[in-house]
Amino acid sequence: MKAIVITRPGGPEVLALQDRPIPEPGPGEVRVRVHASALNRADLLQRRGAYPAPPGVPADVPGLEYAGEVDAVGDGAGLWAVGNRVMGIVGGGAHAEYVVVHEREAIRIPQNLGIPEAAAIPEAFLTAYDALFPQLDVTMGERVLVHAVGSGVGTAAVQLLRAAGAMVIGTSRTASKLERAVELGMEVGVDTSREDLAEAVNQATYGSGVHAVLDLVGGKLLENSLRVLALRGRLIVVGTTGGAKAEVDLGLVLRRRIHLIGTVLRTRPLEEKIALAREFSGSVLPLFSSGRIRPVVDSSFSFCDIRKAHERMESNATFGKIVLAW
Repeated sequence: MKAIVITRPGGPEVLALQDRPIPEPGPGEVRVRVHASALNRADLLQRRGAYPAPPGVPADVPGLEYAGEVDAVGDGAGLWAVGNRVMGIVGGGAHAEYVVVHEREAIRIPQNLGIPEAAAIPEAFLTAYDALFPQLDVTMGERVLVHAVGSGVGTAAVQLLRAAGAMVIGTSRTASKLERAVELGMEVGVDTSREDLAEAVNQATYGSGVHAVLDLVGGKLLENSLRVLALRGRLIVVGTTGGAKAEVDLGLVLRRRIHLIGTVLRTRPLEEKIALAREFSGSVLPLFSSGRIRPVVDSSFSFCDIRKAHERMESNATFGKIVLAW
């Protein structure tokens, strides 16, 4: 099979298209013929040598999500049949023509979506759903601040929050991304390159602050986010593109009884990933089928143009997901 291989740590030029053996499904597993995948910041970090793959997945083949058709079924696996359209997340190795996954990790692709569109769903929507609901426990009517609202997870979060009846305040350093996020359901946008976050949030909430923060940036934004949280507010850190270190006013955390949460999907145990996939299938897939939410595709590339796709993501000009297809 063809696979994208990181030949050594470095820039996009270290990526190469190479032949690798086709994997065989074991007991309880299915092999998926990958028709499309998508690009994530983690792929860029792995390419640079800054985010090694977890044990048990290819160390030099990136790719955290896939969409395609079941190609083979292992012993004891009975959830899917050959030809079924599925999507999902993996610890790595999805930037290849075939990937093997546990049958209960796979998620049905809604009939009204094509496979390339579906490739923009797993990492963004599973991450957003898991952070917002099982962990932050967001409920109808709450005010939620979403940083990097134009990212893949950001665009997913806005739609999921809108569907849940929450108010969304989003941030970006690009005005055009904020304008596009309004179309997805964001009510208030904050341009952090020009506006003071605390002042903008206080104005939007009449001084009440937000109930929860989805932080996809980290760094100094974490400090500012804590200041706009209401009493018993919750903040979850999902990404650190703005830096992995921040100063925290513990007095503020104590006085407002703030809950500060950190999360990551890639290295979770198989049982947790299965549980999330099954919950997501029951709770979120119907929203795609009804058209209430949709994957947001920034651009599409052939895997043969993988270097250009990495350059596109590194430009920080994207809105939504970069999709890759064979």
